[in-house]
Amino acid sequence: MAVACKSKTMPGRDMGAANPPRTPTQGRHLVQAPFNLGAIVSAVQTNCHISDAQYAGDLTLCTFLLKMRELYRWENDLPFTAELPKAAIGDWMNERERLWKGMETALYVPLPLPDGETDPFEVEAINQVLAPAGYIYSGGYGRACKPHFFLARLARQEERHGLRIYVSDCEYARDLDAPPGMLLQDSIFVRTEALRRWLWERYEEWSWNKRNEALGRALACYDFTRDTTGALEAMTRVETESVILHELGEARVEAELGQDWPHFLVDVMRSRAEIMARAARDLYADCVSTLPGLLQQATPAAIHFYFANFIGMRRKLFPELLQAYTAWLEQGSLEPLQQAATHGLAHWQSRVGDLLRLHRELGERAGPAVEALLDPAPH
Repeated sequence: MAVACKSKTMPGRDMGAANPPRTPTQGRHLVQAPFNLGAIVSAVQTNCHISDAQYAGDLTLCTFLLKMRELYRWENDLPFTAELPKAAIGDWMNERERLWKGMETALYVPLPLPDGETDPFEVEAINQVLAPAGYIYSGGYGRACKPHFFLARLARQEERHGLRIYVSDCEYARDLDAPPGMLLQDSIFVRTEALRRWLWERYEEWSWNKRNEALGRALACYDFTRDTTGALEAMTRVETESVILHELGEARVEAELGQDWPHFLVDVMRSRAEIMARAARDLYADCVSTLPGLLQQATPAAIHFYFANFIGMRRKLFPELLQAYTAWLEQGSLEPLQQAATHGLAHWQSRVGDLLRLHRELGERAGPAVEALLDPAPH
C-alpha cells in the first residue's frame, strides 16, 4: 500500500541521512516559487531535530519507540504494509541519537525567505510567502511546551467562525511527534498525512488487539478487507472534519479562558492536576464543538471513532457520556448523546471556571484543590 507522497531529490536539499529528500511535485503541478524551497525545508527539518533532541526524553520508552518507528517509515517513504527492517532501524536510531546529542543546547534557526531570515515562530509572516505558492508551515508549542514544526503541501484552505483553516497533505519536514490538528492564534492546521498515518496505526492496533469495541465499529464502516487503501482514504476524509471540529472548539475555549489558563497550567505542570485540568478543558471543547458537530452530521463512523478515543482521564471524568454512547447503540437514537453534550457544556464550562478561581486564590499551591474538585471517586 502506497503512502501519500514519494521521495525524489529536491534541488538545494541536504541529502544526508538525517534529512531525507521529499518532493512537492507528486499529484500536483509544481508552482514556480520565488524562494529556495530546499533551503527552507532543510531549515525547518533542522528545527524539528532540535526540538526532538530537547524533548524526546520526556516520552515513555514505549511511546518513544512507536514514534521513532513511524518517523523512520516517513523519512524513508515506506508503504504502511512494508515490514520494517529491524537492523536498519537500529542503525538509524543510533545515528539519530548521535545527531540529537549535538543539538541539545542548539538555538532554533531562522527560515531563509526572499526578504531575509525569519524567526521560525513568525508563522503568519512565513505563510504569507509560502501559501500563495502552494505550501503551508507551522511553528508553535504543544503539550509540555514542546515546539512543533512542519512544512507541507497546501491542499485547501477555508474560513469558519473567523478562523483560517489550512488543510495540508504531503509533508516535507516534521518532528518526532506529528499532531494531526493544531491551533495557532487564529489559524487551524490540519495535517492529513499525519492523520492518515495515525489512523493506520489505529487500524494496526485493532488487527493485533480487538478489545476496543468502539474502534472495531468505526473500522467496520469502511471496507478495509477488500480495499485497504480506499478505506484508509475514506476514513481520513471523514476524520479530517472531526479534527476541524475539535480545533474549532479549542479556539472558542481558548478565547474564553484567555491567558489565565496557560498561566494556571504552568503552575500545575507535570502533576496529576495538570492531567485532570487538561482533560476537563478538552471535554469543554468537545461539548462546545466536536460533539454537536458530529451529532449534527450523524455519521456513525465518526461517532464510533470519537468514542474509540474517549479514554484515559476524559473517560474517568465524564462517565455519563460513555453511558449515552451505550444508549445510542442500544436504542439507535442520538437523543441520549445530545442530552449528554448539552449537560456537559454547562458542567465543564463551570468546572474550568472553578479551576481558574482556585488558581487565583492559591497560585502554585492549587494542585491538590484541583484534584479534589475534579476527582471522580466518591467521597
